Amino acid sequence: MITEQNLEEFKTLCDNIFTQIGRDMIGQKEVVEFSVIAMIAGGNVLLEGVPGVGKTRLVRTLGRVFSLPFSRIQFTPDLMPADVTGTNIIVKDEKGNSKFSFQKGPIFSNIILADEINRATPKTQSALLEAMQEHKVTVMGVSRPLDEPFFVLATQNPIEQDGTYPLPEAQMDRFMFKLIVTYPKMEELGRIVGMTQITMDEVADAACSAEELLRMRATAKEIPVAADVMNYAMRLTLATQPGSECPAQIAKKYIRYGASPRAAQALISAAKVRALMNGRYNVSYGDLNALACPVLRHRIKLTFEAVTDSVTADDIIHEIIAELGHAGDTPKAGETVKTAEKGEEQPVKRGLFGKKK
Repeated sequence: MITEQNLEEFKTLCDNIFTQIGRDMIGQKEVVEFSVIAMIAGGNVLLEGVPGVGKTRLVRTLGRVFSLPFSRIQFTPDLMPADVTGTNIIVKDEKGNSKFSFQKGPIFSNIILADEINRATPKTQSALLEAMQEHKVTVMGVSRPLDEPFFVLATQNPIEQDGTYPLPEAQMDRFMFKLIVTYPKMEELGRIVGMTQITMDEVADAACSAEELLRMRATAKEIPVAADVMNYAMRLTLATQPGSECPAQIAKKYIRYGASPRAAQALISAAKVRALMNGRYNVSYGDLNALACPVLRHRIKLTFEAVTDSVTADDIIHEIIAELGHAGDTPKAGETVKTAEKGEEQPVKRGLFGKKK
């Protein structure tokens, strides 16, 4: 049962987290917010953006703010699975006898920065699958649990294709969010340049311990979800599947295959955290709409026709939301959303690319 004290403690910790992140990061408010939501909800995050927009700095800052052990793995074509998970080595015991001893790899940490993850071969990328989903690794037939909380925060550069290996769908599905890190605006760029002229060091302090983070996660799980809102999350997921019982019209044309059940799980888990961040005890339609793009954009495979028509995954997701009738509940960036009740709002339905129907 959620109490007023639980809500106040959650809100205070979130405020402190965002304050400390703001000491090292300028702009990218949506990316920062969604990254924190994913960490509280226990999900992994894929950050995609061109070089120099602050992806790696954000992950390092999150490690400092959450006061958790942090490992950075620089993915390269010659990286091997054992370089990630660890391996058995031969050592001498006190009597001089040889025996095998397990040498832990960098995956044995709480926060993993998988830098430029698409530069590693599929064999090495697959070494993360078990860790990301089950929070354990198996080496030489022996399974070893990873410490909790555990997160993989990966980065990739979308413009360089030479020497890269696209992430397989099975691995993409294990990321709760795919976040697009964009260029800063002029005012933000000026502040970034001014800040780095003084110091390039991160100055953020710890704002949340592992125990506090796990308490926040437990609190979020207690948030109730109304039957209508839960049903909407299921319909939103099924609408991306052309062969489902209730596909969206646009899905039949532009989607080869849609989001998996993990998408629905991610929507609900993340929406609970977002509701608490906004001081609410229940999940709204607006929470689901705000999270739809980061949850779904990497889980749907587009048809060739979508590519030729220059239709993006985000375009399709916005159209699906409009078709389901809750587009008017989608909040603006940073806006606090109230729970939508029947008859309270009459959302304007919009077609693809924002045209009114």
